[in-house]
Amino acid sequence: MGFLAETSLPDSNAAELHLSHPTEDERVRIWTNTSFSWRDTLTLPVYLKESLYLTTVPLAKNGGLTLWILVDKSLPPDQRPILCSCESFFKSSLVSDSGGNTTDVAVHGIASVFCAPEYRGRGYAARMMTELAKELYDWQSDRGKCVGTVLYSDIGKKYYAKLGWQPNTTNSHLVFQPTEVLDQGLCQPILQEDLERLCERDEIMIRKVMATPVEDIRTRFTIIPDLDHMLWHIAKETFACQFLFSKVPVAKGAIAGLPGSQIWAIWIHRYYDHPDIGSPNNVLYILRLVVEDPTLGSEENKGTDKYNDQVNYLKAILQAAQAEAKEWKLDEVKLWNPTPSVQGLIDETGIEHVVVEREEESIASGYWYDENGNPDLAPEWLNNEHYAWL
Repeated sequence: MGFLAETSLPDSNAAELHLSHPTEDERVRIWTNTSFSWRDTLTLPVYLKESLYLTTVPLAKNGGLTLWILVDKSLPPDQRPILCSCESFFKSSLVSDSGGNTTDVAVHGIASVFCAPEYRGRGYAARMMTELAKELYDWQSDRGKCVGTVLYSDIGKKYYAKLGWQPNTTNSHLVFQPTEVLDQGLCQPILQEDLERLCERDEIMIRKVMATPVEDIRTRFTIIPDLDHMLWHIAKETFACQFLFSKVPVAKGAIAGLPGSQIWAIWIHRYYDHPDIGSPNNVLYILRLVVEDPTLGSEENKGTDKYNDQVNYLKAILQAAQAEAKEWKLDEVKLWNPTPSVQGLIDETGIEHVVVEREEESIASGYWYDENGNPDLAPEWLNNEHYAWL
């Protein structure tokens, strides 16, 4: 269907505009439009297959994913201009207060906000986001009380902040270079069948941290790094690697140490460009880095055997990530928002890295609700790592 003439486009404040959900044909129209921005290394036909496939994988299936469109309510499906579109994902989360009282809650992650070129500059995206902020508070409320919505802005911090999505206080990451590293034998690869057990262990530790009383913090918040989050990223990785190489990576991360003092990282391979073109920009993202006992790597233990073991474990894991990036023709390794204690351990490893504070891309931002669904103050966001990105 062709788009409406500019003179017949509705005003962004028009009462006849509302949120709806696309038909199957409208989904294809959306994905065709977004392909020019987000298909990475894929051809259009393959990108359309990937988009459909990603609606069927963990985190998205069984109602986890919802597609939204801003349209004229007076026009029938498949005959209405899609003025703007986006997706939302249901995310199991936790909040706790200063006393450590912890509650299972939900947030909705917003992704793929898109206006076709012919509809840009008319305020449709702002209208859609305003309507969505009101809609998501009660959306899928039978699955859990919603405390907010999160998104990752690729257009800086100001646009979404004006609409209520305040940027997180930090949006930093570390960058490591790929390199061939001699295997020290200190870590082992994490296989896909290991992920469920590790995610369950991780969640137990997170709940313990969230239940610990803290002073001077009104509310803490975290998205649970569950298996569904990891498998969503892995599904995208698998699709791209099959297309590019006709094979997929076996290692999903690396783990070192004995139970009780282990450190592990879960990672994925992301190809924004074909690795054989000049100046590609492809990344091995560490989705989640877990230090089982953070006290072992604290400043108080510095110089002890246990502290040195933690440094060596983390060094082995980071070097395994560097080697994996080298083997799979990735251009850098990125680790998001390490804690101060982890940053201290990384500095002790002696591995060269650069610290980047993001200002334009992947700006974690949140719109937070109070008990009545009105805008609320931002909580302290724990574990703002790449697993939660969409």
